[in-house]
Amino acid sequence: MEELKVISTTSTTISFELKSSKPYYLEKKYQLYVNSDYMGDVDRSVWTVKNLQPSGQYEITLKNEKTGERLTVFQQTKPETAYINVKDFGAVGDGKRLDTFSIQAAIMACPDGGRVYFPEGVYLIYPIFLKSNITIELGKGAVLLGAKEREMYPILPGEIDSQEFKNGYLGSWEGETNNMFASLITGISVENVNVIGDGIIDGNSSFDTWWYDAKVKRIAWRPRTVYLNKCKNVLIEGITIKNSPSWTIHPLMSQNLKFVNLNIENPKDAPNTDGLDPESCKDVLIVGTRFSVGDDCIAIKSGKLSVSQKLPMPSENLIIRNCLMEYGHGAVVIGSEMSGGVKNVHVENCIFRKTDRGIRIKTRRGRGKTGVIDEIHASNIRMEGVLTPFTINSFYFCDADGNTEYVWSKEKLPVDDRTPYVGNIYLKDITCIDTQVAAGYMYGLPERKIERVDMENIYVNFDSNAKPDYPEMLSFVEEMCRNGFYLNNIKKLKLKNVIVENAATEPFIKLNIDEEYVE
Repeated sequence: MEELKVISTTSTTISFELKSSKPYYLEKKYQLYVNSDYMGDVDRSVWTVKNLQPSGQYEITLKNEKTGERLTVFQQTKPETAYINVKDFGAVGDGKRLDTFSIQAAIMACPDGGRVYFPEGVYLIYPIFLKSNITIELGKGAVLLGAKEREMYPILPGEIDSQEFKNGYLGSWEGETNNMFASLITGISVENVNVIGDGIIDGNSSFDTWWYDAKVKRIAWRPRTVYLNKCKNVLIEGITIKNSPSWTIHPLMSQNLKFVNLNIENPKDAPNTDGLDPESCKDVLIVGTRFSVGDDCIAIKSGKLSVSQKLPMPSENLIIRNCLMEYGHGAVVIGSEMSGGVKNVHVENCIFRKTDRGIRIKTRRGRGKTGVIDEIHASNIRMEGVLTPFTINSFYFCDADGNTEYVWSKEKLPVDDRTPYVGNIYLKDITCIDTQVAAGYMYGLPERKIERVDMENIYVNFDSNAKPDYPEMLSFVEEMCRNGFYLNNIKKLKLKNVIVENAATEPFIKLNIDEEYVE
């Protein structure tokens, strides 16, 4: 019997997850009833019931007419102290008039426990700032549309004068303190916030604006679409976020976060438009979300060495479940900015479709001794048309010094304060079809090998029409096509029922493995 559980509740929405052995989609379709009223069919593991009443008691039932199966949950929505319509504060929503000040006034006027509502319309805005203890709801047909003139965006300084670095760390760019533009939705030290609904947050970016010559800093670095700095207890649920100037959702030094049933869309060629990048965050749930982006779908980070020396704050306790990742550079990625460490990550019941890499770990010398990656678990995943499903790259050639000999050397260098660590990696029950470049590419440092890699019930089948490409981003690697697993510099390697079919090379190339277990 499948299990139906509540994963988030607000005053007007309830999100559910139906446990299933099939990733993302359900094995069979159900009919959804709310208080005996038929609401439509459900074919995905995660969905949201919307447009409910505050403090309402609801009976949620799933029925399968063919099997007679019936699953019911009783759930009460949360109370609400106030309802505020942004149009009552002067917002027009015609896509022409700037509505920023009207919307900000509505947010600031909203009492604790209240809800700020956006009815149908296109609201042209510059960045708006969240405050604690409120809900933002985008109704059906509501669009928050980013204005294009960067000169009008507020700037968040990289660091403000503060007695403690954590309190002063404000603006960020690729793992370091740096001046950045405020994001369309910016939260700084807020808590107990919900951003929910049927609507859209559109960064309105293009190759004529934010994506043009993207690696050049103009006034300040590009904004995100949603930026959460030192926030707690935040739920983002149900909405679509698209056309982001850079990373779409970027939580930094935040905790107790839920990202539920989202749709994140950026063009495949849009630079640095990662989907969701938790950085130095704790207790994060990402569930039921679809990604189709121009860079990594999910990239878990924890800053570069300069930040970790002041504040070594890891990303830890992250769950990614029942998500669909499409077209990104990597589906679930760790690094390369990981100097604070990344620990205890679980990726479950997901589909990766036509991403460059699947489970991807990238680090390099210079990330530091606090750059510990450990207890990474991935299970029950289906990969379709992924170039290289599994990679661990300890020679990632990013940053100004990325092509120096210190980074690319395959010689055994001294272990010092700049040397990162890759610990225990567990991969289980994963099917990869129409694979292109290599089954896997795992290359640890000779002076500090990957501690442990366990692969169990892994099936990789190659596309007969695959084209050559690079398995990972490091100096001097050659293009590959339909290669098996390349495994180098690993202390403990366990292979149980790992099958590679239709490869153009041997299934496994193993170098510098200290202990190996094959079943």
